Amino acid sequence: MGLTYHFEFMAAATETAENLERFLRGVEKKAQAMGFRPTMVLNAAFDSTERKQFARRLTTGLPVEDARLRGANVPDDSRVWHLDAANGTCRMPPSSGVVLVVTDEGARETIFGFFRFPERLRDTKGKVVAETGLGEAWYFRDHVKSGDPRFRKIVRQFAEAGYVKREMDEFVGA
Repeated sequence: MGLTYHFEFMAAATETAENLERFLRGVEKKAQAMGFRPTMVLNAAFDSTERKQFARRLTTGLPVEDARLRGANVPDDSRVWHLDAANGTCRMPPSSGVVLVVTDEGARETIFGFFRFPERLRDTKGKVVAETGLGEAWYFRDHVKSGDPRFRKIVRQFAEAGYVKREMDEFVGA
């Protein structure tokens, strides 16, 4: 347990990966000026087994809860992660992502950016068993257990660009 800084980003479905990458490169320069090293911006499609495995290193996936998942025949593979058919929950992996990776002085990596998730999950027979509700929008949600103000400065850049959907800082007033 402990204090946590939560952030959630969203960009319109019409936003291109190239525009998001350009934005993140600007954020990267500011992160470097704040002392984060090394940093990296990635723009990737998760379209092969190796890339899907790499996506698991970047994100835990999108939590999805849908009653239609209960008892559905969806293998816990590249279509879903952590399927719990008894409770109707799973995590959907992203199909692509544009992310900034920053590393602090303690060699801890933190990810900021955007992932695109499939809008619908289909079972092995093609029947829709869950929907994300994102409408193809770019989405990202994560947290850090740090009071380091540099993380807030990075999130502030997302806010100034209109990408912050939600932010909760448990360190405020602590």
